[in-house]
Amino acid sequence: MTAFSTHKSLACFGLTALLAITAATAQVASGTTGIDASGNTQREKAACTSGKTQQDKATCLTETRNAAADKRAGKLDNTSAQFAANALKRCDVFKGDDDKAACQARVTGRGKIDGSVAGGGVLREIETVVTAPDATPVTLEPQPQPQPQPQQQ
Repeated sequence: MTAFSTHKSLACFGLTALLAITAATAQVASGTTGIDASGNTQREKAACTSGKTQQDKATCLTETRNAAADKRAGKLDNTSAQFAANALKRCDVFKGDDDKAACQARVTGRGKIDGSVAGGGVLREIETVVTAPDATPVTLEPQPQPQPQPQQQ
């Protein structure tokens, strides 16, 4: 094999790999999963069969059937209170009070939030002030969240 054909083969391989990665990224980042939070089983099944979800058809239909069965049995709780409780439970892995408090602040929406699920992930950031052990004690007051002003008519 000549050097020219080797370079040509590598270039073709590189182009093919780049196109495959671009197509996969576009498919994942397309946005909607086709499943909504309404609990409408018929719409969810239609999304599964049309291929609008990010799961294979069999898995999607199984998950839809399981969710419908849980809903009928009263096991499915889609209230925001349940979501908030689940989010706070994730912070139980932290043993230190400071780490746990920072986690709770992040999951309750304080701090900076960037990104999206469709884009690959949500990053939550909170700043923590740490003083040196021999420093004078400092008291920090949390800043209130700005409240939306009513619009004048």
